[in-house]
Amino acid sequence: NYSTAGIKADGTLWTWGTNGQGQLGHNSKTKRSSPTQVGTDTDWLKLQHSGSYSMGCIKTDGTLWVWGNNQLGQLGQDNSNRYSSPVQVGTDTTWSQTSGGCHQSNFGIKTDGTLWSWGASGNGQGGQNTTASYSSPKQVGSGTDWSTVVGCDEVCFATKTDGTAWAWGYNDKMALGHNQPVNT
Repeated sequence: NYSTAGIKADGTLWTWGTNGQGQLGHNSKTKRSSPTQVGTDTDWLKLQHSGSYSMGCIKTDGTLWVWGNNQLGQLGQDNSNRYSSPVQVGTDTTWSQTSGGCHQSNFGIKTDGTLWSWGASGNGQGGQNTTASYSSPKQVGSGTDWSTVVGCDEVCFATKTDGTAWAWGYNDKMALGHNQPVNT
């Protein structure tokens, strides 16, 4: 949503673009036309750009940090408050991957292979077999063999360590590959 971010080789985090929801992480709503460093930390590792005016990033210690719009709990803070500076999701230090869902939902995989979701799930994209939103991470199923996850446009795609592909969420254009226009 007209903002972007990058991590340099030295582990610093940089953001630029629009900032109406604080999604640049600079403790303001000031837009930036060139890359500006977020804080002074040098341990940023994996970036998540989730759309819907929010961002997130995993640090080298396995902690997950988020900021920006939080209208439907997509920042995992157990509330709907907006944050214009990075805040940690819980106290967990086992996040290995994170992905945004574009429509106010987020996903993550922990080092134990479990898959988690939080935020909007109006079309089932949270994988919880419900359309309810969750403002803190909730485990998807009981599997411990998830390897990748990507959320996009009210749909979630994931793979398991056995190479199988999985998809759920909004399916009106049959994006899920299930040969039927039904949300799953």
